[in-house]
Amino acid sequence: MQSARPFAPISLTLASEDATAGLADRLGELLRPGDTLLLEGRIGAGKTAFARALIGALRRRAGDPPEEVPSPTFTLIQVYAAGPLEIWHADLYRLGHPDEVVELGLEEAFASAICLVEWPDRLGDLAPPSALTLSFAPGASETSRTLRLSASDPAWRDRLSPLLETSTKDA
Repeated sequence: MQSARPFAPISLTLASEDATAGLADRLGELLRPGDTLLLEGRIGAGKTAFARALIGALRRRAGDPPEEVPSPTFTLIQVYAAGPLEIWHADLYRLGHPDEVVELGLEEAFASAICLVEWPDRLGDLAPPSALTLSFAPGASETSRTLRLSASDPAWRDRLSPLLETSTKDA
């Protein structure tokens, strides 16, 4: 049963790229087909590093060999397989209008794949209402990042509880 309480945003500090990869690995355990992660943050904030780590973790969990995960800045979309699971990694930075998202096939992927969307503001009203937003920002040191997780769907609070318990233990 879905809780009626709103999802309160959660802030985490990621001390290094290894900490980011560790979080991506733990979050990967909680994801399922149809989940969309909206990755916000300025250029260099850690969005692509997180996406690479998450895709790598999902592929390892499925028993698939490592695969190069380039930034989809120029291709706009890269699709990966993790066993039977499809992962769509999109970078919408170069899009000028949400109508262009429809041409990419991303709307259909929202229903059946795990979708990682960088520059989600380009989606306009096409952003799935059940998406989890991860907002990355530079941290106190050159290698650290702050991460804010938020969602309109309160079900994420319960889904993220194991992740937050682990993050608290690791802090």
